[in-house]
Amino acid sequence: MTAILPARHGQPLAEVDTPALVVDLDAFERNIARLNESLAGRSIRVRTHAKTHKCPEIALRQVAAGAVGVCCQKVSEAEAMVEGGVKDVLVSNEVVGAQKLGRLARLAKRAKLGICVDHAAQVEALGVAVKFEGAEIDVYVEIDVGARRCGVQPGAPAVALARQIAATPGLRFAGLQAYQGSAQHVRTMVERKAKIDAAAEGVRTTRALLSAEGIACPIVTGAGSGSFMFEAASGVYDELQPGSYIFMDADYARNEWAPPMPRFEHSLFVLATVMSRPTLERAVVDAGLKASSIDSGLPTLWQRPGLEFTKASDEHGVIEAKGGAALPALGEKVLLVPGHCDPTVNLYDWYVCMRGGLAGGKVEALWPITARGALA
Repeated sequence: MTAILPARHGQPLAEVDTPALVVDLDAFERNIARLNESLAGRSIRVRTHAKTHKCPEIALRQVAAGAVGVCCQKVSEAEAMVEGGVKDVLVSNEVVGAQKLGRLARLAKRAKLGICVDHAAQVEALGVAVKFEGAEIDVYVEIDVGARRCGVQPGAPAVALARQIAATPGLRFAGLQAYQGSAQHVRTMVERKAKIDAAAEGVRTTRALLSAEGIACPIVTGAGSGSFMFEAASGVYDELQPGSYIFMDADYARNEWAPPMPRFEHSLFVLATVMSRPTLERAVVDAGLKASSIDSGLPTLWQRPGLEFTKASDEHGVIEAKGGAALPALGEKVLLVPGHCDPTVNLYDWYVCMRGGLAGGKVEALWPITARGALA
């Protein structure tokens, strides 16, 4: 973490050093409230995904708003959350290797912890780790519900793993992980819902087989920001795992949003400064590949119609004017909506949190991104 802070309390946005990762707190809080409003009256839990923000300060705000806890993808992310005061963490991923499993087992003595498995050897190794540490841990069988990433096949293979978990001392079979990640950015509502309907069918099949064998399945967990209302309506999910909803990004903005899915606001931005005006048609900002992830496309300009971010290199971003729009002046600051919020967050040490809007607001807080670079 860098010792130099990007901003000071009370500064206007124009005085914040760049590149900086900026959060519009008013929009951020409206997004949290909107999620809760969309699920009002439903008996379903929310376990927000911390891989998006990597910040215990945000996680604690989500828990205060009603989330039962958070998800993480890495042991080191889970360690950062627990160290930051979060008491209920699910590592919604597989973990392999004695060193990581030992850390996981030790962490399970400090907080309520869960982990996913999709192979018998993972269950065996996890059992060894918790026995050595004298720990207990919740274990979810991850089933592949269409994303073709991790996960055992629904049905009998998942039941066999659940049986093995239940027979292993120190391990508690907690239920099923059923996340359809590839559905999150399917653009049309109809196609997205169809993918979740298919995922739910795999869950139903597996849950019925578990019940037939007398194995209780306490929780089915999954879903994401692009689909969670479909999982909520399916009747087979008990817990939802949205993450990006608090920030949104340029890629999510390309999705079709219609009832029952609520539309969330952009609340995360990269603040950049025009560092060069080499021609009348081109401006260059100090935010390139090291300031905004482009795996899901280039960032977009916030509320600057006619300006397009057209190219990024390591330290430079090129902005071009379309249709007669005026380019920003040398030294002027612009706000960029990142193409993909999660990996963009991982490039920064601090959130610069603005209150009262972006144009006329002031810096209210700096939140450390303590799980930045938490890859192990």
